[in-house]
Amino acid sequence: LQLVESGGGLVQPGGSLRLSCVASGYTLDYYHIGWFRQAPGKEREGVSCSSSTGGSTKYGDSVKGRFTISRDNAKTTVYLQMNSLKAEDTAVYYCAATVDDLAIIAPWRRDNYHIWGQGTQVTVST
Repeated sequence: LQLVESGGGLVQPGGSLRLSCVASGYTLDYYHIGWFRQAPGKEREGVSCSSSTGGSTKYGDSVKGRFTISRDNAKTTVYLQMNSLKAEDTAVYYCAATVDDLAIIAPWRRDNYHIWGQGTQVTVST
């Protein structure tokens, strides 16, 4: 399984972006997916996650109410819709996948994810 993120770019504060995480080489049906981000000089932090079925989703406190994760397993794609973007959302965004159910219990623990994409840059600025 390989993951490729896309959809990043430059957007003004208050704007929206939709990130995509496309899987190749295997179906996503059995994988829990997480979105993480890393700003310069900061640790990588969890943003959102989805269980393999999409039945359970979680969000970091800083993005609740603004970001929405969704998945289309038939298209082997997971999306992160980001609305009301703020300057502090500027970061490289990564998607990650795992079959380990520990990711459901501790979704922000990076060690629980075994497959990572290369990241896509999101810049929120005037």
